[in-house]
Amino acid sequence: MLKIILSYFQSFSGLSKEVWWLALITLINRAGAMVIPFLSLYLTDNLEFSLQQVGWIMTSYGLGSFLGAWLGGKLSDQIGYYKVILGSLFLTGISFMAIQYFTSFWSICIGFFVLIAVADMARPAFFVALSAYSKPENKTRSLTFIRLAINLGFSAGPALGGVIIATIGYYGIFWIDGITCIIAGLVMIQTLHPKKAKILDQEVVIKNPLKAHKDGIYILFLIALALFGFIFVQYFSTIPLYYKKIHHLSEEKIGLLLAMNGALIFLFEMPLIAYLEKTNITKIGNVAGGFILTGISFVLFLITPWTGILIIGMIIATLGEMVSFPFGNAFALDRSKKGRQGAYMGLYSMSFSAAHIFGHNSGMQLIDKFGFNNTWIFMALISVLGIFLLYVVKQKLNNEKLVSTDS
Repeated sequence: MLKIILSYFQSFSGLSKEVWWLALITLINRAGAMVIPFLSLYLTDNLEFSLQQVGWIMTSYGLGSFLGAWLGGKLSDQIGYYKVILGSLFLTGISFMAIQYFTSFWSICIGFFVLIAVADMARPAFFVALSAYSKPENKTRSLTFIRLAINLGFSAGPALGGVIIATIGYYGIFWIDGITCIIAGLVMIQTLHPKKAKILDQEVVIKNPLKAHKDGIYILFLIALALFGFIFVQYFSTIPLYYKKIHHLSEEKIGLLLAMNGALIFLFEMPLIAYLEKTNITKIGNVAGGFILTGISFVLFLITPWTGILIIGMIIATLGEMVSFPFGNAFALDRSKKGRQGAYMGLYSMSFSAAHIFGHNSGMQLIDKFGFNNTWIFMALISVLGIFLLYVVKQKLNNEKLVSTDS
């Protein structure tokens, strides 16, 4: 037990002070993230929208995310990641507090498009900041540490959000989400001001940098990652509906089940990543392994009507997430050194935005027309396609290494 505890704490060693501050800012921001996990329930129960309408609202959400990721990547290269992150946090806070007053279908569509566009401007900027504040050998663990902060906040957010909804109603979570965004911005001003923060890995602008959209291997990797995102986002839109409509769970129990995802990541992801980094498994291999686990989690829903399978499915999906996301992030950061980091990480963020555009809506429409079980079969098949694409990426990377070695 002592060895396990020591190993856990050793996995945090060597991370810079700036990464710790960035993690704290992320934790504060995500601890208030209560709106998104309950969005599909809020739209169906509180505003009484149909599943088809919810699907289109989720599509507008995804389109906003796509625009925000592109704009954030572009602005990070032009004005710097600090200004992008700070502006995004403050504007997102104001937007969350305002959008609770929108109730019509079109106002909700436009409102969430703008809100998520502003919020997701920060995503590529966070990646660039993390790269700057991390030594090259610590990047994967730094990325994992930020994810730990995200998921620690996310484990508290849905659990507390479920209680708030049950006691004072949905409006409370909009206020808390907005206020925590603004608090995170104020903490950033105090801790990561450019005059205070130490840059450990300055971006080197090479001659004739490779444009991100012309990097064929990277684009194929992002397509596979978008497919992973396509099935993963179901855990925040269609699967909560499955919990409620098929297994009749209350909002509080749904919140606790979603919170378990964050709690497991908080406890196990850092030591797991530290262990996997010592193995001979490549970053792409780890991403594929996580993809397999997430696909299996959907198959489990088909096996038995036993409610306990929901917990098992969440555990397996969480393991898939723990393996795929950190190594996927790290691969993207490594690849971004071939060109402008902002543009590369903007495309990386846009791949998940594409998953939001198509994943939520497709899931809703599939459930509405074919039912939950057929939808889970479709998601499992998507995972098989994604794994195949990652295999192709791995082969192309091997060929690329052979060419560079010969030259």
